[in-house]
Parts: sequence; structure tokens; C-alpha cells
Amino acid sequence: MTTTHTEAATPAHFAALGLSPLLLARLAELNYQQPTPIQAQAIPSVLAGRDLIAGANTGSGKTAAFALPLLQQLHGGKSQLSAGHRSGSQSAAGNNVSALVLVPTRELAKQVADNIRSYAVHFNGAIKTVAVFGGVSVNAQMQALRGGTDILVATPGRLLDLIASHAIKLDKVAHLVLDEADRMLSLGFTKELTALLALTPKSKQTLLFSATFPEQVKALTAQLLNNPVEIQVQSADASTLVQRVFTVNKGEKTAALAHLIKANEWRQTLVFVNAKKGCEHLAYKLSKLGISAEVFHGDKAQGARSRVLAGFKAGDIAVLIATDIAARGLDIEKLPVVINIDLPRSPSDYMHRIGRSGRAGEVGLALSLIDYEDYHHFKIIEKKNKIWLEREQVEGFEVDESRIDPSYVADKPMAPPAGSGKKKAKKNLKSKSSINTDIWAGYLDSDAE
Repeated sequence: MTTTHTEAATPAHFAALGLSPLLLARLAELNYQQPTPIQAQAIPSVLAGRDLIAGANTGSGKTAAFALPLLQQLHGGKSQLSAGHRSGSQSAAGNNVSALVLVPTRELAKQVADNIRSYAVHFNGAIKTVAVFGGVSVNAQMQALRGGTDILVATPGRLLDLIASHAIKLDKVAHLVLDEADRMLSLGFTKELTALLALTPKSKQTLLFSATFPEQVKALTAQLLNNPVEIQVQSADASTLVQRVFTVNKGEKTAALAHLIKANEWRQTLVFVNAKKGCEHLAYKLSKLGISAEVFHGDKAQGARSRVLAGFKAGDIAVLIATDIAARGLDIEKLPVVINIDLPRSPSDYMHRIGRSGRAGEVGLALSLIDYEDYHHFKIIEKKNKIWLEREQVEGFEVDESRIDPSYVADKPMAPPAGSGKKKAKKNLKSKSSINTDIWAGYLDSDAE
């Protein structure tokens, strides 16, 4: 029988969750003051050995929600798995893996592994963590895997390559984490996941994290999980993220964007477009308007991607133009502004994009620039995500009604449901647990690994 948690009181301190003194000391050093809702609900269940389905929006702290209890179980040297799961030594040997974390992108693999290593500092090297992903030399990763590893964070494609080369085996995996499960499936990893899951033991602890639950994810959970605890956590304090939408004339988005960046003196701005070539084109056009920008997409070499991301996080790069590869998993502290030049094809990806700002209670701003060809699609985004935004205009770039194609109706925001106050509806940023399959059809500017 599935246990469902939708809301629970969040304890004031991590000590209430049953974590070890070594982990608590590290959390204090990292200034983790109070567990987030997903951490408060997930950590005790993972420590108890339960399988888990967790629905949580980006920025909710889910990496710590699975990493901390896994580290504690591994460091304890024995499993605390419930009946029906395998038990025994959790130490890696040979070319085996004790805990496998599957993620959709290179950046997320590196970030998750770095976080896990940071949490494990006081274990003094007792827990070996390796990240493997495409875009870099496979030889260095094969060498890192010699002797096995306690925790392996991997993208599916590279992991299959390493298995084919006999660099690693999955038949001793005791803990499996699927992070961003919906994103992995949407990026076309269904066959890879099926192949990998067949190589893991039937008896293991499985933790599945997903922001949305399309049919593919539901089928995966039914196949993999044994009597799971199900947790649904609402997004963090939505009032910290302000959403605005500006209507502009067709062909004037770039000029309006440059004006906004200069007028507001934004020092760190993440701009989303839908295509890799669009990144380069927008960067070129902004340079003509006196704004230097870097690009971030799947065709960039991994070393270049890492350098650009590090520079943006450090504040050395003021404007970063990215495809949806940056919409999930990237944790940039206090990112003030996210801008949609192109609307995402999926309404759910709208929430993931804007979730790069306003994280962990910080104030953030999410802007969308739309012309008349975007009007209908933005209404779909509003409807699917239950948001209602006033249409605004950029001073000096007011819409010329005479230039609007008469086949497009005048744009008006969606009306909030009867009985709901407009102000309240605007602040409801809850992401729906389904996606529009028509919009997803044909989706992929493929940044798949």
C-alpha cells in the first residue's frame, strides 16, 4: 500500500530527522538552518529503507533529500532496508556500485556529485563518489571507477558505454535514485533507462524524483517501486518570485531585451531561447547593441560549458543565453532575473525556467517577452500552470496595433476562476502534475547526453 504525504509540519532543525552527528555538523557549516518540506518528509522515509516517489518543483532542496540519508546508510556499513529489499554490506568492491543516481544532463551530474562530496566531508574519504557523463574523455572516468565506487552519479548514455567497456557493473546496486525522471524520459532516454534498470537487482531501494508525472513516469513508478511512500510538495514560497509578461512588436524582442538590461543595470541575467542556433544569433545581435553575452547549449564542448557556467555563477558573465538544458538542476545562488525570449514549448518547462530565480526564499524576477504570435501559447502556459498575469508594455517599445496580423486576436490575460481573487491567483505558481502532450510532440532541440 502506498503511503502518501501531501503536507507535514517542517521541523525547525535537521537533528529531528535522525541524521548522524557528522552530517549535522556539515549542514551547520553549510548554513543549512531548517529542512525544506521535501527534506523533512523524504529523509526519514529514506533512512527507514522505504521506496519513494517524490514530486517537488525545482529549487526545493531534493538533492539533499536523497543524498543525506544515502550517505548515512552507506557510511553505517549496513543497510536499513525494510522487508522485501536486499540487505548486507554497502561497501563497493571490484567494479561494483552501491548507490546509483541517474540524471538527465552533464551539468546536473556534476552538480549532484559535488553536493554529495560536500555533504560527506566529515566522513574523511570513506565514501567514494564518482560522476560520469558524456562530452569528456571516457578514459579518465574509467580510471576513476577502478575499484568500484560507493555512489555513482551518471547520465544514461555514458553509463551504458562504461558498462559495455566492463568498467562498471550494476548487479550490486542497493540504492537507485532517478532524479528528474520526467526530464530523462522527455529527452529520449526511455530505451537507455530500460536497459540500465534490467542490469540492477530486483531487490533494492528505489527513489524517484520528478517535477511532473506524465504517463511514462507513472508507468516507470509502477514497474520499479515496492510499496513506496509518495510525497507531493508544493513549490517554495512563491511570493519571492515575481512574474511579469511584456507584449512587444514582432521583431523587437532583442531591442526591448537590451533596453531592459541596460535600464535596470542587471548584473546577472539568464535568457532562455528554444534553439542552439538561436543562442548564437541572439548573442551576436546583443553584441551589436553593446551587450556582451555568453551562450550555453548542448553543442558546446563540456569544458567550455563548465567554464561558462562557472563564470556566470561567479558573476563574471552578466548575460547568459541558454536552451532548456539550463532549465533544470542548475543551482545559481541569488540569480535575480530570468527572461524568456522564446516561450518554452512545454508549459511545465516554463515553471522550470523561471525556477532558476527566486530560489530558497530569495527575491527573483521572471520576465517573458511575447509578440502577437506568442499570444495563444502564453495563454496555454497560464492555463496549465494556473497563473494569470497582466500584460505590460516596455516604455519606448509599445505595441503598434496596426502591425498585428488580423488573424491573431487581441491579447488579454486569462480570467481567474470564479470566486478567486486576482491577487491570490497571480501568486499561485503551483506546477500542474501533467503536461500537454500536443505541445510536447516533436519537442527537442535535443540537448540529450
